[in-house]
Amino acid sequence: MRFENATVIVTGGGRGIGFATAKRFAEEGASVAVGEIDAKLGERAVRDLQAAGHRAAFVQADIGDPAEAEHLVASVVEQFGGVDVLVNNAGIIRNERFLETDIASFDQVLRVNLRGVFLMTQAAARRMVAAGTKGSVVNICSVTAMVGMPDQVSYCTSKAGVFQMTRSIGLALADKGIRVNAVGPGTVRTELSESALGYDGGSAAMKRVLARTPLGRLAEPEEIADAALFLASDDAAYLTGHTMFVDGGRLIQNIVLPFDE
Repeated sequence: MRFENATVIVTGGGRGIGFATAKRFAEEGASVAVGEIDAKLGERAVRDLQAAGHRAAFVQADIGDPAEAEHLVASVVEQFGGVDVLVNNAGIIRNERFLETDIASFDQVLRVNLRGVFLMTQAAARRMVAAGTKGSVVNICSVTAMVGMPDQVSYCTSKAGVFQMTRSIGLALADKGIRVNAVGPGTVRTELSESALGYDGGSAAMKRVLARTPLGRLAEPEEIADAALFLASDDAAYLTGHTMFVDGGRLIQNIVLPFDE
């Protein structure tokens, strides 16, 4: 198993991509800490992992708060003895018209999606350096780091920041033996996307998504999780500062594919 005896923190690990990632690391032998602001989601995720025979713990934290980000990492080190991998998955999205977006909403998206990545990476990396751990950080970015969305200005801006932060922190930590990479998903089949798109394939929103996805389907959370595992593993030992876009080909096309009305 690729992560036997390793300790992995997954923020936003209570559902969707985060839970799929926590589960895959656990299946590969890791002790997994689920960081969640929502206690019900975090506790449910850990119960499911433990029921499958995995070693897991839940730590409630608001990662945009410096003290809580530090508490999350410190708690994991206390319980499991260290930290080897950090997956920065926690994030929020707001669909808002640009001219009607208030600054509090904009700030909250950046607080979680960008500031949270900074704080968690700093806290985990300090522990890795102190312990001499050649660790790995994997950020969950997005194709929206590279393309604009008129009703998601704050979200797109935050993910563009994560893209650049991955590169810059990758440079900052390279001499410490800590690699920093990211996965940039396209549209993924999760509870949140289901509520927005519907999964019967007939909604106008779903048709728009498929029209800009050459492979013609949504990603499954496990596919994003597998990319995160690869980037964290020794198989990617010579990769740092890289964002792997797992997007069904969305970023390589410059046309909208036809779809049936």
